[in-house]
Amino acid sequence: MSTDEKWDRLLGIRTSGRDDSRSDTYHYPYEPTPYSVLERLASSGLIRKGNHLLDMGCGKGRVDFFLAYQTRCACTGIDFDERMTEIAVRNQLHAVSGSRVRFINKPAENYKIPESVDRIYFFNPFSTEILLKVLSRIRDSWYSAPRAVLLFIYYPSIGFRDALTEDPLFVPDREIDCRDLFGSSDPRERILVFRTEGPEE
Repeated sequence: MSTDEKWDRLLGIRTSGRDDSRSDTYHYPYEPTPYSVLERLASSGLIRKGNHLLDMGCGKGRVDFFLAYQTRCACTGIDFDERMTEIAVRNQLHAVSGSRVRFINKPAENYKIPESVDRIYFFNPFSTEILLKVLSRIRDSWYSAPRAVLLFIYYPSIGFRDALTEDPLFVPDREIDCRDLFGSSDPRERILVFRTEGPEE
């Protein structure tokens, strides 16, 4: 049994397998973040019990269920694909951390980000064009309630990296290297962390 299968069983969910049935130019296939990467993120200390994480392009909900279980944070997953959202909600019925998560079926660029959200996760869920609209939503939320918000970008594309680097609200915080988890030299095998210029925690 693989590590991913073991974690799915422990968490009481089913999140494995790639799905590109609804992918197009703007929305990319569902591919769950490896649990080994999520373990590294959870152990970074950057997500804690009092945080509220927003998972952009949540798919079947793996990120939400795992981080809610490991860090005790609250999680909201959002996905434009109704079928994926339905799978996540079904997973929630049996998940050990189900009470700490919720799922919303809506395009990310149309979602008004709650002022409680202070952590946001991306694993290439959509195009840079959509990301720019999402960043505008994040700015709106931040201006309504200035606060320290961390953005986690796993396996970053050049477009995502450049968009965040060029946005004056966000500053690079750190990188979480994940290459050793896969014996890889791929420079994209990392989590980029950006922080808003907000009050210190």
